[in-house]
Amino acid sequence: MARSTAPSIVRLRADALRGRTGRGVSIAVIDSGAHPGHPHLGPLAGGIALMPDGSEHDDLTDRLGHGTAVAAAIQEKAPGARIHIARVFRDELATSVRALELAIDWAAERGCRVANLSLGTPRQSRIEQLQPAVERAARAGTLVIAAHSHEGQLQLPGSLPGALGVCLDWNLPRHSLRIARRDGRRVLYASGYPRPIPGVPRTRNLNGISFAVANATGIVALALELLCEARGRTDVLAALESLAGEPPPHQPV
Repeated sequence: MARSTAPSIVRLRADALRGRTGRGVSIAVIDSGAHPGHPHLGPLAGGIALMPDGSEHDDLTDRLGHGTAVAAAIQEKAPGARIHIARVFRDELATSVRALELAIDWAAERGCRVANLSLGTPRQSRIEQLQPAVERAARAGTLVIAAHSHEGQLQLPGSLPGALGVCLDWNLPRHSLRIARRDGRRVLYASGYPRPIPGVPRTRNLNGISFAVANATGIVALALELLCEARGRTDVLAALESLAGEPPPHQPV
């Protein structure tokens, strides 16, 4: 796919992917696991749990609720996508770089088109460990989507070459994206609100950059269903830009 010549800010309309479900797109959610019986979750395609030392086990149970909410935000937008769980958090939202490396490799080996990491680290000393994992995933056809920056700090792995970085835009509807330049590269902007819980004000629900990443991943899955030949960060951005444009009159974006 040719490199895009789109302007510096592109808005993807909420109706641009209407009727798509993400069918045929596999997504690895690298997070705190999932509750398979949660009412906001559809079927899951199995997964793996990784301890900080890199050891594996099969307990995917989400004790924090974060991974469940992330997977639900993705499935809300892409209910036809196959969700694979890579649990790297156990009792707190902290893990090792070794576990993240292995989770990214696992997603690539499993043939996932996308690895969603609603997490990040500002420690630039981790580049030497995370960059090769992102590159291996890209060679296998797996796109890492993660936070590009948060509160003014670049995050890894989302700011690495080959990864698709996401930034937070509270003013965007949850089913829309925009593409803009940040720190010299194109990134996605998405809403930081997750799927709503009836009776709970959205400001009291989980929210933030984690859910901007999840919302972006769900919409990317719809584009990948439509443009199945898209591979890698550049191709995915070009695919999204090809679906953007001015909205129809009197319709929200």
